[in-house]
Amino acid sequence: MEKLLSHLSHLEITSPDVEASAAFYEQQFGMRIVDRVDGATYLRCWGDHYRYSLIVTEGPEPALTRMAWRTESAEALEVAAGRVQDAGITGTWSDSGHGYGRAFEFEGPYGHPIRLFWEVDRFEADAAHASIFPDRPEKRSSHAGAPRFLDHVTIASTDVDGFAAWHRDVLGFRLMARTQLDDTDVSVFSVLTTNEKSHDLGVVLDHSTRAGRVNHIAFWVDTNEELRICADVLMENGTPMESGPGVHGIGEQQYLYFREPSGLRVELNSGGYRNYLPDWEPNTWTPGLGGSNFYRNAPIPQSIFESFPAADGLTATEDGVHPDMRAALINS
Repeated sequence: MEKLLSHLSHLEITSPDVEASAAFYEQQFGMRIVDRVDGATYLRCWGDHYRYSLIVTEGPEPALTRMAWRTESAEALEVAAGRVQDAGITGTWSDSGHGYGRAFEFEGPYGHPIRLFWEVDRFEADAAHASIFPDRPEKRSSHAGAPRFLDHVTIASTDVDGFAAWHRDVLGFRLMARTQLDDTDVSVFSVLTTNEKSHDLGVVLDHSTRAGRVNHIAFWVDTNEELRICADVLMENGTPMESGPGVHGIGEQQYLYFREPSGLRVELNSGGYRNYLPDWEPNTWTPGLGGSNFYRNAPIPQSIFESFPAADGLTATEDGVHPDMRAALINS
C-alpha cells in the first residue's frame, strides 16, 4: 500500500472551563495561545511547524472531539478518503477550516472523529518569536520544560485488535506492538504509527459502553532532563504527577502523566527509539514484561484506568488491566 498519512497534525479537545484549561497549557505547561476564534482557543508547541497543535473548545466534560492527520500529498488525501468510504464509512468534505485547506472528516468505526487534510498553514513567527535557526518555526520557549512537539494520542476502544487492524488496512498505519494478558488472548493495548516513531496513535481496551473515549494526549521534549524539569515546574505550581517520571518498555520513552484542570490526562515524552523497518513484525508483550514500566519496579496508580469522558467501565493501560476488569475478561 502507498503511504497515505504523514503525521498527527493537531488535536481538538473539550473542557468545561476553556479559560482554565488554556491558562494551564500556556502558563504551567509552556504552550502559546495563537488564536481565539468562535469560542475556541488555539495553542501551539514552539517546535510544531503548523500554526497550532491543540484546540480547546467548550464542552460539558473532558473529551477528544477530533484527531487531525496530514496526508502525504493531495493525491493521498483523495485515496485515503476513498478507502474510508470503501470500508463503509460515510464522511463529509469541507473546502477549508481554520489553518487548513480541503478536508475529509468522518467518525471511525469505534466512535472517534477524524480529520484528514493536505493543505495547511505553516506557522510564520513575528519578530518577537523568530528563531536565529532557519529550520525552527520559532525560537525555543523560555518556559522551563515546554513541549517542542505534539507527539501522540491514545484512545479507548472496545476491540484493540479490531481498531488496530482497521487503521492498518484502511489508512496504512504500521502496527508496532501489542499487550495481551498472560492468561487470555485478549489484547488490552496496542500502538500504531504513521512514520518512524514508536507510535503516534495508541489504543487501550475500553470496558465501558461509551464509544469514542480518549485515555490521554501527549507531547514531546528533546531531553530527559527537560522532562524532569517540566515535572518539577508543574509540581511547584500545584499540579501533581499522576504517574512518573518513568520509562515505558514499549517504545522506551521517558514519560510523566498529569491532569489539566478539566481532568483530562496529559503525557509528556522524551527519548525512545526510531523504527524504520518497512517489514517490522509487532511483538506481543504481557504485563510482566514491563510494557508500561521498563524497570518493572512500581505499580501504576489506579487512576490511570480512567478514560474520558467518564463512563460506566474501566479502561486498560500499557501495562494491563484493573483486577475487576481482568476478572470480567477471563470469565467472559
